Amino acid sequence: MADLITWDDFEKVDLRAGTILEAVDFPKARKPAYQLRIDFGELGILKSSAQITRHYKKDDLVGRQVIAVVNFPKKQIADFMSECLVTGFPDEHGDIVLSSIERKVPNGTKLM
Repeated sequence: MADLITWDDFEKVDLRAGTILEAVDFPKARKPAYQLRIDFGELGILKSSAQITRHYKKDDLVGRQVIAVVNFPKKQIADFMSECLVTGFPDEHGDIVLSSIERKVPNGTKLM
């Protein structure tokens, strides 16, 4: 089990719902990845690098809602600035399975 945190600690992590607008190959990434453009409503459109190529095709990602951390500092990956972290869980082989939202919610909705 991980270290216990306080409610205040949890509230510092800004997890939001967003809809993927675009997914393109990211050939300069060390591990296979896509570059994503995600609409977070009032927060705007943010970019993310996501190593999700094993289970997802680019065309299947467009229009899909994801859960992402939107308050990490930007991170440079090759020549790309990732602005948010899309969440998921590793499967038995270590390949990422996206966290999902059961029903559509407005883009930018904060996880409670």
